Amino acid sequence: MAWAILSLSSCTGILSGIYDDPEQETRITRAGQLYLDASDWTQWHYIDFKDLVDKTEADPAFDSSSLWETFPIPMPDRGSAVENTEPAGTPSGIYTYWYDVFGVGIEKREFNSFSPTEKQAEPSKWSIAIHRNNVRTNGGSAWRSPYRSFDEMPSGTDWLDNVIFSEDEWNQTDVWTVQDRMLLGLAGNQGIKINNLLGQWLTMKIPPMPPVFTHDKSVYVLRLSDGSYAALQLADYVNSAGTKCHLTINYRYPL
Repeated sequence: MAWAILSLSSCTGILSGIYDDPEQETRITRAGQLYLDASDWTQWHYIDFKDLVDKTEADPAFDSSSLWETFPIPMPDRGSAVENTEPAGTPSGIYTYWYDVFGVGIEKREFNSFSPTEKQAEPSKWSIAIHRNNVRTNGGSAWRSPYRSFDEMPSGTDWLDNVIFSEDEWNQTDVWTVQDRMLLGLAGNQGIKINNLLGQWLTMKIPPMPPVFTHDKSVYVLRLSDGSYAALQLADYVNSAGTKCHLTINYRYPL
């Protein structure tokens, strides 16, 4: 995503109004919709579409949202080395950047330090993973369609043969996960591959203050690694208390 657009989380004092304090909420969903509290900075949430379809077809009363599996983002070991030069390649770790939050905006940033970590843990089977507004695929790719509902989409999948899909790309500036020095403009980011296109379904821009959220209700088509297709639409991104990054996702799988 563009550097002027990023999703942020909770803090206090001078940054209040930019960040949300997490509000716990559970919601039962059925086939065709998912709900996820993705407000925590420190977690990835995974789901497998094939397992989801099997469970909901076998039991119409099955809570579709119960299939999310949560794994923490690895943090540096206590006392581990901190490097003040940007590492070569794409090693796993926490990449700390200074962002000009109180100046021209977060599109202006400078590398600060790097701390190595273990690789991100994940389940044996999964289709997508979500961390706040960040989205990853498991070897898949995504396309933003011109449609605003599933009913507008053509039937079948032949019409997708000539579509250009976007794969996940390495990123070390957008998966904000360490926020203890945010008052200094410093944020620690996880270095990991994410799908920048699919993450455009929820973006936030600074400046202005308070920030402006952009919620894209377009239908996104996901091509899984096995060649099957899913349709995804972010229906909402707040819970009943107005806390952001509580995601309601409409889905259709397989197409």
